[in-house]
Amino acid sequence: MSDNKAQEVSSEVAKKPTAPKISGSIHVSSRQKGNPLLKSIRKVPWEFVDGLVPDYTLGTSCVAMYLSVRYHTLQPNYIHERLKALGQGHRLRVLLVQVDVKEPHHVLSQLMRVAILSELTLMLAWSHEEAAGILETYKSFENKPPDMIMEKSGNEPHEKLIEALTSVKSVNKTDAVTLLGTFKTLGEIVKATPEDLALCPGFGPNKAKKLHKVLNEAFRRNTEVSKKDVNSSEKEKEKEIDIDDFDDEFG
Repeated sequence: MSDNKAQEVSSEVAKKPTAPKISGSIHVSSRQKGNPLLKSIRKVPWEFVDGLVPDYTLGTSCVAMYLSVRYHTLQPNYIHERLKALGQGHRLRVLLVQVDVKEPHHVLSQLMRVAILSELTLMLAWSHEEAAGILETYKSFENKPPDMIMEKSGNEPHEKLIEALTSVKSVNKTDAVTLLGTFKTLGEIVKATPEDLALCPGFGPNKAKKLHKVLNEAFRRNTEVSKKDVNSSEKEKEKEIDIDDFDDEFG
């Protein structure tokens, strides 16, 4: 009896779904020894790995290279040599840049060009804690589905109305909420004059005129198709008339 109970318990444990866990740890290259950001990585485990080509391995297909703006100013060829050694064998390659100078714009424009040409994802951090947080996030979301960050379309009527209004150029979500709060229904928004629309917060005369024009434009979709149908029907009638005349004359 006890053996059967033990088997039942073990089977229930086996069937019970387990929460997703972080697979492994962040692998850190020995080149990163002494980097202050390592002290701020607390949410996920990490360990040094000798002979690692990238600075950080964040998953089976995700790696990161670390670079500070100050170091790039002193050693501009360093990142090019590292990227050449890294190669193209990873689906996601992150260039983690720490901004540690007062005027970084010129250097960042150079690094942006490097990232585009080398197909890198450029991530900027203004502190060691922020840089560590970026690495932690990449590792934590290693096995998460992409739909977690995808926009979800609402099913509620007011959400559908907001989605429809924001399809109009220059109208954002805040504007759509303001319009519905002011006029209550889409019908009332359509009936509103440009002057009425311009009174809404966030709306000026130009935006109000554009919105009014879009809402009151006549739909012209498939007009060419309808013209073709009319022309073809007229031609068919002409043919029928010709046949009738032929029958009357020679019948």
